Amino acid sequence: MNAIKQLFGGNTRQFGMIFALVALVLFFQWKTGGVILTPDNVINLINGYSYILILAIGMVLVIIAGHIDLSVGSVAAFVGIVVALTMRDWGLPWYMGIVVGLVLGALIGAWQGFFVAYVGIPAFIVTLAGMLLFRGANQYFGKSLTVPVSTDFQYIGAGYLPEIGPDTGYNNLTLLLGFIVVAALIWGELRSHRKAVALGADVKPLWVTIVKLVVLCGVVLYATYLFATGRPGTSFPIPGIILGVLVLAYGFISARTTLGRHVYAVGGNRHAAALSGVKSKRTDFLVILNMAVLAGLAGMIFVARSNASGPSDGVGWELDAIAAVFIGGAAVTGGVGTVVGSMIGGLVMAVLNNGLYLMGVGSDMSQIIKGLVLLAAVVFDVYNKSQGKASFIGLMMKKLGGRDNPDLAVAEPLKDAVRIES
Repeated sequence: MNAIKQLFGGNTRQFGMIFALVALVLFFQWKTGGVILTPDNVINLINGYSYILILAIGMVLVIIAGHIDLSVGSVAAFVGIVVALTMRDWGLPWYMGIVVGLVLGALIGAWQGFFVAYVGIPAFIVTLAGMLLFRGANQYFGKSLTVPVSTDFQYIGAGYLPEIGPDTGYNNLTLLLGFIVVAALIWGELRSHRKAVALGADVKPLWVTIVKLVVLCGVVLYATYLFATGRPGTSFPIPGIILGVLVLAYGFISARTTLGRHVYAVGGNRHAAALSGVKSKRTDFLVILNMAVLAGLAGMIFVARSNASGPSDGVGWELDAIAAVFIGGAAVTGGVGTVVGSMIGGLVMAVLNNGLYLMGVGSDMSQIIKGLVLLAAVVFDVYNKSQGKASFIGLMMKKLGGRDNPDLAVAEPLKDAVRIES
């Protein structure tokens, strides 16, 4: 047991959701006769759920700040139809269509953020109104018809890393990407080791570092193999590249910047944060604005993958994003959550959806099972905290951002004034 604790950095429950994800993959791999981990299915999994995971990145910051956004599906659909119409009717190139979509998302976010932050209307009400407003706007401007998009635009939602270099039987760019990730993991672990030695902190035994790197690098290399050996013309999806960049960027912002710490402080204790000098109104405004921008991006990726924008786009997306965030360990009361935890929660939902579909389970039972999984995850986390124990997802991410993980602490200027429970 002590060996396991050393390997995983403390309480063995901290990796509960990762173990659950692995268990789901193994279960469906068995029940589907090995289909779940075939290259084509893994590629389709990333392509099919990347837009929900992008929504979850923005949603986790909204929920950490103590709000909820019900408008993201409608905003995504509205941005998608506007981008499709502007490219078709105005002849805009695909890259200008993306700019139009991001700017429109920012304007919508500023509109909703103003009412939440500066007028003081609860985000639940503002975004509920936005859900109705932008759903109607999508159908009004699109006349309830589908609007196709150009082949160039489709690349951001259905494209793959191109083939370059000699014919090796694999996609060379995917292999290169996998090797870069492995090198980054090794470099990061060695860097952490050197820092611990320089600071005179406790240094993990060498075997712990070796086993950890072997496991992580093994997973990355196996995933690289799957993506590099798909059917001809496929490789690592472009939506996966976009998602990876966003995870790195928002993981850094939430854990390493003043803005990220302010989001946690506001969600953990709004009054204490205000007394400590945090501009809570500006923080609220920015998280709502950011959510709408990411919703616009998710909508464009979905439209690009579907080859057209339609009136039914975005229906129920907000529920999937919220479920991913809560399964990933965010607290209903705010102040707790991580970007990586939300990605794990989103992958749990994606694997569950995919596995049930491959098993031929009907949509009715699939909805029941997903609802029970969400309820069980939240109940388990609430029970742990009621017993005075830390959130297992919060603990899981304890080492992610270094010693100042925002799940367990706030920024240095705030740590004496703001108590954030994990």
